[in-house]
Amino acid sequence: MLVKETLKILKENDIRLNKRKGQNYLIDSNILQKITASADLSKNDTILEIGAGIGTLTIPLAEHAGKVIAIEQDAKIAAILEKRLTELAISNVEVIAADAVKMDFPEFNKVISNLPYKISSPITFKLLEYNFDYAILMYQLEFAQRMVAKPGESNYSRLSLMLHFYADIEILFEVSKHAFFPNPKISSAVIKLVPNKKEDVDEFFKHTSRALFQHKKKKVRNALLDSFHEIADVDKKTAKEIVSKLDPKMVSERVVKLNPDDVMKISKELKFYLSIFN
Repeated sequence: MLVKETLKILKENDIRLNKRKGQNYLIDSNILQKITASADLSKNDTILEIGAGIGTLTIPLAEHAGKVIAIEQDAKIAAILEKRLTELAISNVEVIAADAVKMDFPEFNKVISNLPYKISSPITFKLLEYNFDYAILMYQLEFAQRMVAKPGESNYSRLSLMLHFYADIEILFEVSKHAFFPNPKISSAVIKLVPNKKEDVDEFFKHTSRALFQHKKKKVRNALLDSFHEIADVDKKTAKEIVSKLDPKMVSERVVKLNPDDVMKISKELKFYLSIFN
């Protein structure tokens, strides 16, 4: 039913979806129900939906929530969504035709979205600048696995590290590529993200983590020396001297095995020694 309805709307409006823009529409009603059930919605909720498309998720969200703020970058598709909502007499949805990465969000308390995959990283960190209860979000499976990866695992990355300090994340369920039209190349996953700031992350820490994870298979000492320019503008001799003052056990470890607190400790020590040299 959802497949036929989606194809009918696209054909009637002469819409050709662009995979490069992440326009892959959910056509599996069972997955749709699982997403809305995971959100535990009530009329007290104001939902932020990013990448609303023709309203496949928007409409069931509107049935259960007090308000839905539906953001869709493609103006033509946003107009189709507006038309559908009018025809269905749904009045609690605010459609905004805009780039979610560049705009300021209105007030909301939950985020429920089948995210455009090309903006997965920037939109995730942007959301974490806001106060909300939790988010139910769909990502490419590989990206979701990197979000929850632990030290030592092959997909442990700077993304895993950074998100540790911002939120608690769990993968709720995987979604087959056949649940979309057109089919993306890989499967997806729905995650639950609960904001939980564990420690302030400053720009210096971001630079340190970038320097380290550019060489995540190397030992910490070598990774830092290879990319010290990401941290500070000093000559190689100074960089070597600073790195030599760090905990010997920690700098001889592989970057991929560092836990987030280890990286935070390294960052703070580097910042301290740089202040002395400067």
